[in-house]
Amino acid sequence: MFREMRRKNQLLPDAVSREILERNTSGVLSLMGDEGYPYGVPLSYVLVGDKIFFHCAKEGHKVDAIRREEKASFCVIDQDKVISEEYTTYFRSVIAFGRAHILESDEEKMQAIRILAGKYSGEQGEEAIDREIGKHFANLCMIQFNIEHLTGKEAIELVRMKQK
Repeated sequence: MFREMRRKNQLLPDAVSREILERNTSGVLSLMGDEGYPYGVPLSYVLVGDKIFFHCAKEGHKVDAIRREEKASFCVIDQDKVISEEYTTYFRSVIAFGRAHILESDEEKMQAIRILAGKYSGEQGEEAIDREIGKHFANLCMIQFNIEHLTGKEAIELVRMKQK
């Protein structure tokens, strides 16, 4: 169902792709937007197993697009170093394909936002997190993206460096 990567020697192992998703804090969710135009939106996220969670407002382009078509992709760039003398970049990135849906129950939303807040709250205690969530929960929408296919790729130059 999903295409194989053409340059298989640049394919990252699944564990490395997941590590990249766990380590990073933002990526681009791509959806089928209005009038059939692609809609890519940068978002903060958290990975839990084969699920990625995002938060947003209850209304807007993102929510409308997901309600219309659940198929989506999510891309994270882990590295992108310009090497001007080689006219290239030493890149490493991951793309996940799957289906996104809106969490409807308050229990699911609360569980997901707590996990997301835990990633971004630093040294804040649970009490501070609960206060912040409480301020915004009524207007909060949580999106769950179920990963169906995951690939990571890195520049051939990075592959060659590992082989030395």
